[in-house]
Amino acid sequence: MPRSDPFARNKLLTKSINLGNFLEAPNEGDWGLKLKASYFDSIAAKGFSGVRIPVRFSAHTAADSPFTINTDFMDRVVWAVDQAERNNLATIVDLHHYQEIFADPQNEKAKFLSLWRQIATRFKDYPASVFYEILNEPHDKLDASTWNVFLNDAINTVRAVDSLHTIIVGTAGWGGISDMNSLEIPATEQNVIFTFHYYEPFHFTHQGAEWVDGSDAWLGTKWQGTSDEKNKIILDFFQVKAWAQTHNRPVLLGEFGAYSKADMESRIRWTSFVVQTAQADSMSWAYWEFASGFGVFDPQNDSWRKPLLQALLP
Repeated sequence: MPRSDPFARNKLLTKSINLGNFLEAPNEGDWGLKLKASYFDSIAAKGFSGVRIPVRFSAHTAADSPFTINTDFMDRVVWAVDQAERNNLATIVDLHHYQEIFADPQNEKAKFLSLWRQIATRFKDYPASVFYEILNEPHDKLDASTWNVFLNDAINTVRAVDSLHTIIVGTAGWGGISDMNSLEIPATEQNVIFTFHYYEPFHFTHQGAEWVDGSDAWLGTKWQGTSDEKNKIILDFFQVKAWAQTHNRPVLLGEFGAYSKADMESRIRWTSFVVQTAQADSMSWAYWEFASGFGVFDPQNDSWRKPLLQALLP
């Protein structure tokens, strides 16, 4: 593989899954899940090519500069990456749920850059199958113009330590496609993958979601796979593909999924069609998520939800 070909590296992530609600909980276990080595074994055995590991690094640092990441917590992240590597799974280390930076970006900037200096230093000697995702779903006061400055500074911070690993960058506006045209990735940095998240129609994918106000009113919403429903997804993805071609960036659909309160048949239809559309547009994908509310795996019974798994990996 060329030393820094992001298109080739993106193919390592072709069929990935998010290990959500583990290390981005305030503390691992707070949301009812703890990582096991067997999970990585099973993910690889089913045919997934990669894992995205959301991590709440921001909750596990010293209070003051240089904001040193807690050793035990960093060791746990390293353990997770090692489990993925042992199974030949590409791995995204994703800075996730950094709530403070969305409320007060300037006050958090030094800590944000310090986190990336430390993460890149720790993983710089790992294989190129490890990826760095700069920040999950920027929003609120970390608006598009502010985000462009922050991501440029973060890329420079990583590159001062690590010239090898591919960086993954998404949009402000919660990582969706609405802010795509405002995103400015430095033209001099070629070793980058563009990522976006897709949960449309939101009233379907998030019906009954406890963290979304008013979502109980959407319960019973179905996705039948009509021509209109499919064409909306096709058009949305066409916009992403067009942007990516214009900017010469590979694309990762970094999150997509429908919550368990939706009926399973609709979830299967929607998931299958999103996967088909992403693959037709030469995008890699990472399903949200493994074993929680959107999960394709049931941790209580230690078993896969086969119809949903089949929708992802037919």
